Amino acid sequence: MKDWLVGGALAAAACLLLSGCARPTGDFGRAAPSVLHDRVMPALGDARAAANGEPVSSFNRTDQEREMHDRVWRFLVAPHAHDWFYDTAVELQRTRIASNLDVQFIADRYYSTLRSTQYQSSRVRYRKVSNDISIDIATIPATFAAICAVIEVDRQRAIAASNVELAAADASGQVAARKWENDQKIDWFTRALTYRYQSYSVALERLLVETPHEEARVVDAELARLQPYVSRARAGDFCLAGGAGLVFKDSAISSRYETAPFTPEPLVRK
Repeated sequence: MKDWLVGGALAAAACLLLSGCARPTGDFGRAAPSVLHDRVMPALGDARAAANGEPVSSFNRTDQEREMHDRVWRFLVAPHAHDWFYDTAVELQRTRIASNLDVQFIADRYYSTLRSTQYQSSRVRYRKVSNDISIDIATIPATFAAICAVIEVDRQRAIAASNVELAAADASGQVAARKWENDQKIDWFTRALTYRYQSYSVALERLLVETPHEEARVVDAELARLQPYVSRARAGDFCLAGGAGLVFKDSAISSRYETAPFTPEPLVRK
């Protein structure tokens, strides 16, 4: 093992023990360059994944894959509400040091962050939720488009691997491994988007009980705009038709003001 990797393993261990391993952010909430997070931790993660029999591709990333990773990452973390998205767990999963930690995320953490933050007016919490949903919606079409482009790249790779005479001996295996990696990232994005929708919904329902205000109608309307994106992601429908990458609301969603009183189900912590 290379010296830098040994040192990196020690650094990663210290990161876990002392301050967590959340990926650093730069301007506009984008991921900031970091040797530990961009080189060391991914190398450790690939080694762990290979040892566990998971596919690991050595292909260079295409421009489309790089863009998809950048756009999806914004949905895997929550810089607007520190660690309600389990930032450290996300980074361990992104670098493959751990796998599928997100399936254990509890959708009440966003509300807990809202509730513990002191605002001058209780109405501001509703505006906060509305703004967060609106920001998500604004970035979803470009993320869907990036995912669609990667799906096409995987399709083209498969065709090339079966037709190019001078392809490397392990080309088919590498193509399959990269598609598996891309599919895992797309599935993770879908779960992350669903988690956001559930978190916002839980927040609205509990705010309605704790501090009822008319601003809830705005949040409810934003959730109705977000819901079709969640449904299409869960259906794998990322290559959207309809122009400009827009998703049109397929059917009316009943308002929380027009339905029976909400009876919350207990959140079971796993």
